[in-house]
Amino acid sequence: MRALITSSRNTFALDIIRKLGSRGHYVVATDTYHGAIGSHSRYIAAHSLVASPRFETDKFIEDISKLVRTHQIDVIIPTFEEVFYLAARKNDLPAGVKLFAGDFDKLAQLHDKGSFQRLVERSGVPIPESVVVASEDELHDAIARFPSFFARAVFSRGGVGLLTNTGPLAGKMEISDCHPTEDQPWLVQPFVDGPMVCTYSIVVNGKVTAQCTYTAPEQWAHSTGIAFLAEDSTVTLDYTQRLIDELDPGFNGQISLDFVNHQGELYAIECNPRPTNGVILLETDEFIRALTGEVSDPVMVEPGVERQIRLAVFADSFAEPASHFQKSLHDLLEVHDVGHGWHDAFAMMWGPAALIHGAKLAHGERQELLKAMAEDIVWNGEAIEGMSMADAESLERVHAQRI
Repeated sequence: MRALITSSRNTFALDIIRKLGSRGHYVVATDTYHGAIGSHSRYIAAHSLVASPRFETDKFIEDISKLVRTHQIDVIIPTFEEVFYLAARKNDLPAGVKLFAGDFDKLAQLHDKGSFQRLVERSGVPIPESVVVASEDELHDAIARFPSFFARAVFSRGGVGLLTNTGPLAGKMEISDCHPTEDQPWLVQPFVDGPMVCTYSIVVNGKVTAQCTYTAPEQWAHSTGIAFLAEDSTVTLDYTQRLIDELDPGFNGQISLDFVNHQGELYAIECNPRPTNGVILLETDEFIRALTGEVSDPVMVEPGVERQIRLAVFADSFAEPASHFQKSLHDLLEVHDVGHGWHDAFAMMWGPAALIHGAKLAHGERQELLKAMAEDIVWNGEAIEGMSMADAESLERVHAQRI
């Protein structure tokens, strides 16, 4: 396999690079800035800068196409929301290269939290009551329906920009800071109490070939996971396959789901049609067999497998009360780091470069740092430069499915 891994800044992108490169596959890493951690792994054959898919879409596609031809790439594996730009411009990529991702309209349906809720309802997977709002008045009316509520934009990610009156994030965002519109609506739900349960799945020809279900015992600011513990995948595998069957029986790619475990029942909350840190919990050979479809039954990560981003756990331990510090200290001593066994420490030394990159995009606004770290590679539902008329029409249909 000759693979091009895009958005190599992510820990899960680095993990995919390590898994493929360690088994002799030719791996090229790309990102929009030089300091991306995956671009400094010992397991890559080459790395390159590319233009921002969000801000310079035509140049991004041109850069990717040049790399495909130069390195004779046979598969592109996106790891973040550049997947939407690649899918929308798939016909502009060199002939013969495979994009390991679903069609644009299917990805958009998963990413848009409003249309995703409708997909979940049709598939028969449990889901909280959901209201899509397109104005500030509608937002006020919707949250008044629920004594405890949870709201966020239909295009959002990473635990950023959450409005709630319950739990550890209550009051972190003010209603006056929320401005839903027709183009950028918000989703409002009753607050469902319980721990978050996440999944990572590989799907080949409409069948789930690998499933990892995990929780995040340690989180950065109660949002992004920095430690990961595998859980039983029996129920989530069934739910994931139901969603894929309803979405597209021929789907290929990686998807990640978030559930809330409320009194023993899992409620689907949202989907990221891309990898997340759950991939780190998969064994290397399992990942590759699942990626190529060479499995008779889905690979499932055994409950109890643990990994952590040690540097982030260490930093977070000083931002929380003493009881949290004790838990962090236990994890630091007992849980393997995501880099355990790879002998690839130089890559993670570039981790601070992501913070610098985000700080530049955030223009010094510290509260916007987490959001800004991915600002040049996200997709928020807009029409994509150069997209086909068919995809533009399908995007309108996805928007209509929110209602």
